[in-house]
Amino acid sequence: MQSDFCARVKGASDDHPVTYVDPDTEEKTTHGTADGRKACLKHCLTYTATQAIVAGAGARALGIKVHPAAAAAALAISFGSHYAADRRVPGKGLLEKIATKTGKGGFYELADFGMNGAFHLDSAWHHGWETVAAVVATTKAITR
Repeated sequence: MQSDFCARVKGASDDHPVTYVDPDTEEKTTHGTADGRKACLKHCLTYTATQAIVAGAGARALGIKVHPAAAAAALAISFGSHYAADRRVPGKGLLEKIATKTGKGGFYELADFGMNGAFHLDSAWHHGWETVAAVVATTKAITR
């Protein structure tokens, strides 16, 4: 659940502004830190709301009763870890810092030969934290 605007602007900062071209009007606008944070927040809120709806419907269909506190904690983990990774400000983003400190900076910067290192590290980060969130969500879960 992410608009084109949010996808392009969520990493914007005052030091690294993003120029967004509206696909319908072709109007160009430039965005800094405040807009980057808002775009990332909006994306993470819609993403987490979608997760809540889909996971709730899935649990119900499978006859699983999830404890409300566990579900809330899992959604908070998902939201927080998603925002931390997606607020990808060049030189300051969490995943870039982790990659650099662990000797994987070259892979993070890779964008050639059909590979995109930042994309793959982002995906692995999200999958890892979603696994943690799923374990938390099923704490105290029972069958209906």
